[in-house]
Amino acid sequence: MNLDSIDNVYFIGIGGIGMSALARYFKANNKRVAGYDKAPSEVTRALEALDIAVHFNDSVANIPNPFFNYDTTLVVYTPAVPKDNMELVYFKNNKSFSVLKRSEVLGIVTKNTFCLAVAGTHGKTTTSSILAHLLYECNVPVTGFLGGISENYNSNYISKGTEVSVVEADEFDRSFLTLSPDIACITSMDADHLDIYGEAEALHDSFVAFSQKIKEHGMLFVKNGLPIKGITYGIEDDSDYTAQNIKIENGGYVFDVKTPTAIIEGFKFDLPGRHNLSNALIALAMAAEYGCPHPQLANALALYKGVKRRFTYQIKTEDLVFIDDYAHHPEEINAVHQAVREMYPEKQVLAVFQPHLFTRTRDFIDDFAKSLSQFDEILLLDIYPARELPIEGVTSEWLLSKIEHEHKRLVSKSDLISNIKASNAQVIITMGAGDIGVEVEPIKTALYGN
Repeated sequence: MNLDSIDNVYFIGIGGIGMSALARYFKANNKRVAGYDKAPSEVTRALEALDIAVHFNDSVANIPNPFFNYDTTLVVYTPAVPKDNMELVYFKNNKSFSVLKRSEVLGIVTKNTFCLAVAGTHGKTTTSSILAHLLYECNVPVTGFLGGISENYNSNYISKGTEVSVVEADEFDRSFLTLSPDIACITSMDADHLDIYGEAEALHDSFVAFSQKIKEHGMLFVKNGLPIKGITYGIEDDSDYTAQNIKIENGGYVFDVKTPTAIIEGFKFDLPGRHNLSNALIALAMAAEYGCPHPQLANALALYKGVKRRFTYQIKTEDLVFIDDYAHHPEEINAVHQAVREMYPEKQVLAVFQPHLFTRTRDFIDDFAKSLSQFDEILLLDIYPARELPIEGVTSEWLLSKIEHEHKRLVSKSDLISNIKASNAQVIITMGAGDIGVEVEPIKTALYGN
């Protein structure tokens, strides 16, 4: 498809974090942009502030008139939108329209760029955010399409030019197979999205297929220990790229990087957790292989602030710490636990968790129970269904029964704040990929007012 012939781009599910980044891209490139989403959010309000029309009632009558011109209109949708969405059905039934998945459009947009892609079941958003930031600070003409809101830029879209692109290579629905990167990494391959893949082996096969999409003479980095061949990276191990001489100073890391040819000293990184340190390492490795000078990379990394809802401090005082995180998989919960214990080894920790998807809860029930049992107290919310219908017997009560802990409780959102305030914990963590993020500000206000 030739995007130059397109004047209008209509998004179905425009409030999705990946969709909104593309919407911003097309708006910045002087296209007329509009879209539908099921409910208002911070993301949709930010789009409306850019003069992008967004409506929240699924009806063909709400589509602005210019977008009915099929010769000059591209329709973009996300697989998260139900197949019976009336607007999607209308455009798909009218064969004259170009109707593409978000991932397909991202593949078209990045095809003629030097593309750096970040794949993996965990760590994509933070790693791609760090990488885009490093390139931006090193004056590379980069466009970054991120799966979260960068704290440095208050956006999921970063642009300093169009010659280079940074993208998240999403394994959901095999979306990453639309990309052809020049440099890529795979951060992790833990079983996930089994509602799509069925078996972990099928997920593994999709990552192998992704590794084969890299352009000729391209580079693939893999986390040390993954069953795919590539340039390895890791923490204090025998990888090709490794972080070593790690120290904790003022709540952040100071470390050196050993490359295949040299040792580069004196990096500073302020995000807690070994998983975040690993994300920083691979971002540094990819940026260095692209050609960014090491002194500039060190300065840029020290300026990195993080991604919203990725170990984001809401309150940070001597007496009370409140952290919010997107963790929704057992391995992500383990990473949050490791980070908080490393930073606050003597403090009591309360975890508030909202499970995401009935299928994910069912498929990893024992792993969720084990990971949550590591905290001193657990408050469990009902499962957030997202795109799914309930599954008989798959409930938060079932998960609670498997958590081997006496300080555990199932709570409603209406009782959440009172339960948090009743705790003696000095560190409070909210986790989940559903709508638990909506509760963060009220919790923060209630605790500050204590």
